[in-house]
Amino acid sequence: MRTESLKKLVAEIDARLDLPTKKDVAGVRTVRREFSKRLASAPGEFVFRLAVQLLAKKESPPRFFVYELIQHHRDASRSLNSRKLKILGEGMDSWAAVDTFASYLSGPAWREHLISDALIARWARSRNRWWRRAAVVSTVSLNNKARGGAGDAARTLQVCNLIAEDRDDMVVKALSWALRELAKRDAEAVKAFLKDKQTLLSSRVVREVTNKLTTGLKNPTKNLTQHSIR
Repeated sequence: MRTESLKKLVAEIDARLDLPTKKDVAGVRTVRREFSKRLASAPGEFVFRLAVQLLAKKESPPRFFVYELIQHHRDASRSLNSRKLKILGEGMDSWAAVDTFASYLSGPAWREHLISDALIARWARSRNRWWRRAAVVSTVSLNNKARGGAGDAARTLQVCNLIAEDRDDMVVKALSWALRELAKRDAEAVKAFLKDKQTLLSSRVVREVTNKLTTGLKNPTKNLTQHSIR
């Protein structure tokens, strides 16, 4: 496909999404499915270039729209590497952007060994809170059955260990999520990690993960209160 057709496609996506007002999530996702079908036979590199151009726009589509275009394109998703992920993750500035990036792109790429453990470790050591969160959330794809994860305690806990002392709220919440997800696959590994790192971990992580291990719920008291109100 020629550059001209790429520009035309970007303009068409803008028009369909009615940017900058945007539509609701369901509406945006309907448009995404439409364009995924149209792009099914396009080269993976073309879809990547389309994603980059969409993200570079002043009024860009929601990031989940762009990331899903790659996630649902076989060649584009399989062509992901450290360079492409760095470009696609540039400018992430919210938990929603990071979580879609990590859940749709970096997590699956790491699970399938398209990117290295060393890359995720570098993200975990980043000064940027959003890249640190991306490293942690990427572990979810290793363990979540619905997302193709078969369980990988070793790689998950390597990342968790790197950010055990992190007190940034966005990273702390991600760490709790990562450990709770692993607990569904390997509860004993999580128990051992908590025991070993308890003095380093935030109280929130210890509390929520312990609750998950003992009751199956992150916040059992809150759940009980809500149930009582009903």
